[in-house]
Amino acid sequence: MLSKQKDMQCVETVGNGENISDLLQKHKPEILLLDRGLRNRNSLSLIKMVRKKFQTTRIIVMDLIPAQEDVFEFVQEGVSGFILKEATVSDFLKTIRDVSKGLNVLPHNMTGSLFSQIVEHALNGSNHSAIMDSVTMTKRERQVIGLISEGCTNKEIALDLHLSTYTVKSHVHNILEKLALSTRVQIAKYVHDSGKKESASRGTSLMDD
Repeated sequence: MLSKQKDMQCVETVGNGENISDLLQKHKPEILLLDRGLRNRNSLSLIKMVRKKFQTTRIIVMDLIPAQEDVFEFVQEGVSGFILKEATVSDFLKTIRDVSKGLNVLPHNMTGSLFSQIVEHALNGSNHSAIMDSVTMTKRERQVIGLISEGCTNKEIALDLHLSTYTVKSHVHNILEKLALSTRVQIAKYVHDSGKKESASRGTSLMDD
């Protein structure tokens, strides 16, 4: 499919990442299409290697439905674009062309979202703490984050804040979405990694409940 495009040339295909460094050195491609489902190879480690040794090669990751935290991590490591495996041929080719022009391309289902704003901060070189500080949290969400960092269950948080368990679950869901995380453990890790326990509650922008 790529070879039929007048402005594209496929110089090499690789099965599972074997000899990838030698092949990159040989061809020095402008674009590397990387299947995140590579067997026997950690795709993130491969990305780090390529970005370190072949800085002019731009990387496009292909995946089924990438999790937000994976996309965020890939962007931080220097990935320039993403293609869902359900993408049309037109979308596939457009992403390659856009990335070759120096653009950064997110999965279409994430564009225009709060998450895309977080990724924009990452692209601009903001550190993780600054990125999270840019996320707007309600006062109640900040309270829930603080209690999660203390290891409280949803039931314990509900009792402490005089809320229903269902309401707490809703707050936790919103927090995970805003911080582009997937588990409560990751929320707690963010709080503790930030250097001081209150940073997640006092450092974020405040809105009313």
